[in-house]
Amino acid sequence: MGLPRPTPERTALADVLTPSSARARRELGIALLRTMIRIRVLEEGIEKHFLAGEIPGFAHLSIGQEAVAAGTCANLRPDDSIASTHRGHGHTLAKGTAMRAMVAELFARASGVCKGKGGSMHIADFSVGMLGANGVVAGGFGLVAGAALSAQQRKTDQVAVCFFGDGATNRGPFHENINLCAVWNLPAIFVLENNRYASTTSTAETMKIADVAVRAEGYGIPAAIVDGFDAFAVYDALAAAVARARAGDGPTFVECKTYRARGHFIGDPERYRKKAEVEDVMSASDPIVRMQATLGDALPQEDFERLWREAREEFEDAVAFARSSPAPEKSEAFFGAYAGDRDARDPVHGIEERERAAFLPFAPDLGTGSQGGAH
Repeated sequence: MGLPRPTPERTALADVLTPSSARARRELGIALLRTMIRIRVLEEGIEKHFLAGEIPGFAHLSIGQEAVAAGTCANLRPDDSIASTHRGHGHTLAKGTAMRAMVAELFARASGVCKGKGGSMHIADFSVGMLGANGVVAGGFGLVAGAALSAQQRKTDQVAVCFFGDGATNRGPFHENINLCAVWNLPAIFVLENNRYASTTSTAETMKIADVAVRAEGYGIPAAIVDGFDAFAVYDALAAAVARARAGDGPTFVECKTYRARGHFIGDPERYRKKAEVEDVMSASDPIVRMQATLGDALPQEDFERLWREAREEFEDAVAFARSSPAPEKSEAFFGAYAGDRDARDPVHGIEERERAAFLPFAPDLGTGSQGGAH
């Protein structure tokens, strides 16, 4: 099957749309831009506070990839599901998790969305359908297949979206779950953030195809390739995929050609690529700059600056909230592993009570919290 190619950089809205359609597109563009700016501010803030020692564990930033999260999640409802990667801050924010709850979680505080026990790579928010970031490469595919199967069996029109990187496409769960979703015609959407590197290895060294999306043909599902720096292009591709899934027509594969402007993790020495490469890509393709140019006169400079100011104020408020929140209590260490574990009538409660009793004498003082390390 033929694969659509990425479109070139878009011209200003006023040059290509009628006045009525331009207004609707402008509103969408500003919403996408607001989300991308919020993600950028969050990621830059995480980098700052991680390096200052306020955020424990490890953190992987998605600076440069904001258009994929924004364009995808703008098509989703709160009751739709997503599964993320170790690079999941942007997905989580775009899906609707509150900034305060996110930052408190990253700071390992009890007020965090996972009560300070998940952190960057294990953050989840079921209230908005965010099934979790994942420290295991390709770990989200099974979650999405399960969520899609649940929606099909319950006869809802919910969809499930799996975000993943190019490195995950060389692992077994990618193939197993796409095949399963194709055979059972499940409402799943597979969004590849092809940022050119699997950890520290270029995709050119790990596969002999230029477009990973060609693999979808082997499973009999449609695929599209889009410019992952163009939030409009991502939005449009996902709108079609979501409509198809809601109609009961099965899964779709969308490959977003993008780039990460930071290392694999905060502190990555990046010996595998040149600094000039990063600068060249971002100077030509920064998704925020791209959207500002596309909106053109439809977005006055003062409105653009206001979006940045509001995002920074929101982040600083979240940091203050996190700093004023307590660390998790030691007794909380085992809560949350099983459903019903807080109910004294549930058999699980007794099991965990015994585990807690054995653990607490040896538990460290959590202080500012303790979370998992890198994958």
